[in-house]
Amino acid sequence: MDRSGMADFLRARREALRPGDIGMAEGARRRTAGLRREEVAAAAAMSVDYYTRLEQQRGPQPSTTVLAALARALRLSRDERDYLFRLAGHAVPDRLGRADHVSPALQRVFARLSDTPALIISHLGETLAQNALGIALLGDHVGARGWARFEAWRWFVPPCGDREIYPAHDRERQSRAIVAGLRAAYGLLGPSSTAGELVAELLPRSEEFRALWERQEVAQRFADHKVLVHPELGDIEVDCQVLFTEDRAQALLVLTPEPRSEAEEKIRLLGVLGVQRFPAG
Repeated sequence: MDRSGMADFLRARREALRPGDIGMAEGARRRTAGLRREEVAAAAAMSVDYYTRLEQQRGPQPSTTVLAALARALRLSRDERDYLFRLAGHAVPDRLGRADHVSPALQRVFARLSDTPALIISHLGETLAQNALGIALLGDHVGARGWARFEAWRWFVPPCGDREIYPAHDRERQSRAIVAGLRAAYGLLGPSSTAGELVAELLPRSEEFRALWERQEVAQRFADHKVLVHPELGDIEVDCQVLFTEDRAQALLVLTPEPRSEAEEKIRLLGVLGVQRFPAG
C-alpha cells in the first residue's frame, strides 16, 4: 500500500471537483479548493474521520468496498479507479465481469435528477445508485446485500418483493424481460462470470425462471411505459427512459409521469411520503 501516493491522489481528485459535480449545493463562499473532506465522506457513506486519516496517511488499508465507494464519490474514470486500487495494494477489478463502477457521465446526469425517480443499473440488473424518489417508489436496492442486489433474484426468489410493485397482469411480461436481459449478459460474459453464477443460483430455486431460461429469449432493456403500484398512492403511470453507457454495461433509468397528470401529483406526494409506510387499518 502506497499511503503517500494514495493520500496525494485522493486530495488532488477532491480539490478538482466542485459540489455541483456530485449533486450538492455550492452554498456560501468557500475557502476550500474543490470539495471539503466531509462532502467526500458523505458522498462515499463513510465517516469524516476515516476519510481524513486516509488523506493524512494514517488510515488502515481500505477494503475494495471502500475504494469503490471513493471512486464513485470522486467521479473517477475506470483508469483512475484502477490506479487507486493499485495505490491501496489491491488487485484491479475485472472490467469485463463486473460493472459496479458507475460511469462518471451517468453520475453527472443522475446527480441532477431530484424531482423524478431515477436509478442506475448494471447489465446484470444490479442496482448501483438510486435517488430518494427511486428508493421511495421501488425500495432500497442499493442497500441490499449479496444476490438480493440483483433484480432477477428479487423477482424469482421468495419473498419476491419486487413483484408487488407491478400489477398482476403485467408480471409475466416483466418476468420475460428480466430473463431475456440476463441471457444477453450471460452471452456476453460467459458461464464463469457473475452472470453465470447468478443463473446457476436461480435455476434450482425457481421453476418459472427455469422455464423462461429454456425459451432462449435474448433482449436488452428498452424504453417502456409502466404502471407501478405504491402501497399508499396506488397505481402510478410512468414512462421509463433509458440512457446507456457507450459499452451498454450500465443504464440510467428515469421514470417520468405525464405532465399535469394524476401520476405527476402522486410523484410529488411520493417526495413527501418518502419511504415511510402507514399502518394497516
